[in-house]
Amino acid sequence: MAWQPQLVRRVDAAGNAAASLGHVLVDDYLEFVAARCRPNTLLATAYDLKVFFSVVSKEPTDVVTADIFAFITAQKKPRRGPRVVRLEDGEAGLSARTIKRRLASISGLFGYLMTRDDLAIDRNPVPTGLANRRRSGNRGAPPRPPVDQDRVFVVLRGPTRGRPFSADGLDEILDGVRKRTGLPRLTCHQLRHTCLTRLREAGMALEAVQAQAGHRSIESTRIYIHLANSWLVEQYLQASAAIDADRTES
Repeated sequence: MAWQPQLVRRVDAAGNAAASLGHVLVDDYLEFVAARCRPNTLLATAYDLKVFFSVVSKEPTDVVTADIFAFITAQKKPRRGPRVVRLEDGEAGLSARTIKRRLASISGLFGYLMTRDDLAIDRNPVPTGLANRRRSGNRGAPPRPPVDQDRVFVVLRGPTRGRPFSADGLDEILDGVRKRTGLPRLTCHQLRHTCLTRLREAGMALEAVQAQAGHRSIESTRIYIHLANSWLVEQYLQASAAIDADRTES
């Protein structure tokens, strides 16, 4: 049996905002939202559901994905009338942001109904859209090699492709870098020093570098990074200029 939603706003005995549309399932969901969200979010959700069920005159348990598509089409139609502010050629419908918000409210309702054990709703009629497309394709990128390992770093090239990254593999990479750069010695720890130093030179706060390095004391970070004298002089001159400019303005 079709029903027409009627949005009723009120304040309960505890002084909290409440809203209802006149359907037991929808009102239960709005009560669920009211207990977890701010009043503005509750009212926005209630209004979105009112608009949806005004367009799709069905029981919540009877809504299918085709009804969602019909609702989107209706929302994108031009809105005309004496009470609508529009351009001369007619308004082109609601913005994509508004429609997306309303779909999120509808999806939240059916997600709530799916978790109930007393209803025969086993799927959310709101299509996931982009998530499905991402699962089915890589947007033209080459497919990733199949990996059956639970390691974070795996080999991407060579005969051991897809296998866990080993210490020997890391040594091989460092040996290649050392030969190309002509360094007599190169270790992971040296690269760590260089990386943190470059981060500080690029403008990262010393406290952020400390967190990145995992140091307990910021003095350890000061000793750990290696800043060139010219860079320190430049930073000092910039700070002095900023202080002088501030004094001049005041």
